[in-house]
Amino acid sequence: MRTQCKPSQFIANRMQKVPPSGIRKFFDLVSDSEDVITLGVGEPDYVTPWHIREACIHSIEYGETSYTSNYGLMELREELSKHYTRRHNVYYEPETEILVTAGVSEGLDLAIRAIVNPGDEIIVVQPSYVAYVPAIIFAGGVPVTLGARPENDFKITADEIRAAITNKTKAVIINYPNNPTGATMDKSDLEAIADVIVEHNILMISDEVYERLTYEGTHTCFSSLEGMRDRTILLNGFSKAYAMTGFRMAYALAPKEIIDAMMLIHQYTMICAPITAQIGAIEALRNGEEEVEKMAREYNRRRKLIVGGLNKIGLDCFNPRGAFYAFPAISSTGLSADEFAERLLNEYKVVTIPGNIFGDTGDGFLRCAYAASREDIKEALDRIGNFVDGL
Repeated sequence: MRTQCKPSQFIANRMQKVPPSGIRKFFDLVSDSEDVITLGVGEPDYVTPWHIREACIHSIEYGETSYTSNYGLMELREELSKHYTRRHNVYYEPETEILVTAGVSEGLDLAIRAIVNPGDEIIVVQPSYVAYVPAIIFAGGVPVTLGARPENDFKITADEIRAAITNKTKAVIINYPNNPTGATMDKSDLEAIADVIVEHNILMISDEVYERLTYEGTHTCFSSLEGMRDRTILLNGFSKAYAMTGFRMAYALAPKEIIDAMMLIHQYTMICAPITAQIGAIEALRNGEEEVEKMAREYNRRRKLIVGGLNKIGLDCFNPRGAFYAFPAISSTGLSADEFAERLLNEYKVVTIPGNIFGDTGDGFLRCAYAASREDIKEALDRIGNFVDGL
């Protein structure tokens, strides 16, 4: 008689170091609830613009349903190259320096796996998107977290990065405009960090997926800085600016040698990004500017509404200059971020995300996504106000 086994004994040890996504935990809690207002998941409340959807529909009707090059459609890569030359004055060779990926999350995973040897350290600036640290662990690397502080407008300094670098450091990951804080970095801030990157001969992984949602100041593309093009893996995508989250359409820009390494992993795991989504992305780049600007203007109105409302309630709110997140401090209520978010959901049916999910620096804060209608934001503010008044 064959003996029984425990399937858990076959799980890799590193999996025990990675908890489930705290964001999805709250998403799952409300999936079947009624009368819930969600300021939780960072997803535009807009439907993908019709001309993009129409291009995808037509492509299916025309029978464009095959694999593409592992690198992505050449037509799309050419449009991306033009886009970065036009907007940021930095050129990427379409044939060798652009890789189309299934979402920025895949691009991040490919970038880290392509450069990390076991034991290599990657500096992660937090608060940060929840996938950064797990991606490093999955690749056998060591995440070194570095907290951006609220008293510095959640911007990291060059000196703080320099102090965290060791002889095992391979790269730094930054994300501006930032998820979850909405913070941005000025060009002078990034120039100082670029000096550190050169000084220690390391890489920068720059996640710029919220680039087009910059409301104050001008976004600086990190690879456009002097000497940074060959030291940067730039990640961006179509989910936020073009409201194309479900298309899982993104790209990586980097020197040929790095893109080739990323492509090898992509080739054996994903093969290629979906052709239909790639065709939609071409249409977005060619004809989507008006819709991008329209959505950004509306997000800016919502930003002012929610930040003003939270401050009026008594929850001191940092002024986000980009993305679509407000990050109010809730420590004055005497509740932890987890307690505040869970009670607000259970008692007043408003979904927010505890700031500590995004790193220790986020403890005492709450992420509120204002990718929701103004009517929902107003109602959510009323409920949050009633909740705080009743504490």
